[in-house]
Amino acid sequence: MNPESQCTSFVLMIRPSNFGFNPETASSNAFQSNNERDSQEHIQSMAIAEFDALVNKLQENNIRVLKVEDTPNPKKPDAIFPNNWITTHSDGSVITYPMLSEIRRAERRDDIIDLLEQRFKLKQRYSFEYFEEENKFLEGTGSMILDRVNKVVYACISPRTNIELLDKFTLLKDYEMINFLATDPLGIPVYHTNVIMALGMSEVIICTACILNESEKNRLLHQLEQNGKTVIEISWEQVLKFAGNMLQIRNTLGEYIWLMSSSAFESLSMDQQTLLTHQSRIIHSPIPTIEKYGGGSVRCMLAEIFLPLK
Repeated sequence: MNPESQCTSFVLMIRPSNFGFNPETASSNAFQSNNERDSQEHIQSMAIAEFDALVNKLQENNIRVLKVEDTPNPKKPDAIFPNNWITTHSDGSVITYPMLSEIRRAERRDDIIDLLEQRFKLKQRYSFEYFEEENKFLEGTGSMILDRVNKVVYACISPRTNIELLDKFTLLKDYEMINFLATDPLGIPVYHTNVIMALGMSEVIICTACILNESEKNRLLHQLEQNGKTVIEISWEQVLKFAGNMLQIRNTLGEYIWLMSSSAFESLSMDQQTLLTHQSRIIHSPIPTIEKYGGGSVRCMLAEIFLPLK
């Protein structure tokens, strides 16, 4: 993998065994909802169907997927979202992260890291999870939007995104930090940066209406402009449709592709679609069950693999 690459063609995905509503995460994730009329078996079967359809679509479009089966015990309702517990880097490093929900901490699996080590050049593992003992959390690329080319990390501070740990990440990986506060229309902190912001090679999708502090907003926009990013503004209504939760991939044919859910795609205006497809194309897949009960979308399901292949 080119050290300056923003986009990978290889992603890790976890096929869930016990997908469902997690009450531990619902308190800080306003995107989750629960319908007690749906049985756990129905929710799980629908999530599996949505997951498999997305994997098939990615593979049909020359995107490599390392698919791993979730372990049935302990039950991990959010295992489908691996990007919160692991990041990989082109220098051969892997970082694992502390997560707010105690149930979610079982998602960190050494056997998955062993699997990565079998196929990729893994030189170093850094573990941040011991900060859970201090109630400090940093949930991977949910908390952090990484500009890997320009070495900038963007993050909105929340119960799941601790500024001290952000600082430790920037020191470890030699990144600059752009942090800010982002809130929903009710004044509640946005739980993850990746629901309001997605960064590609040339474009950035962002809801700046969530950032009330003008100096923080201006600093953020200045940094994006300085790095040559075209800013595509989305509304809070589009955020609720997961339009901020997308990821740009470069497939094995060298094509740039924006990945998103069908809900996100359908919320985009024609002008927004035109800007996104200036140098890329769009692939979307319906995942309404995963979005409803998990409170996350396509980007959350994809842990990018930047490790060099063996």
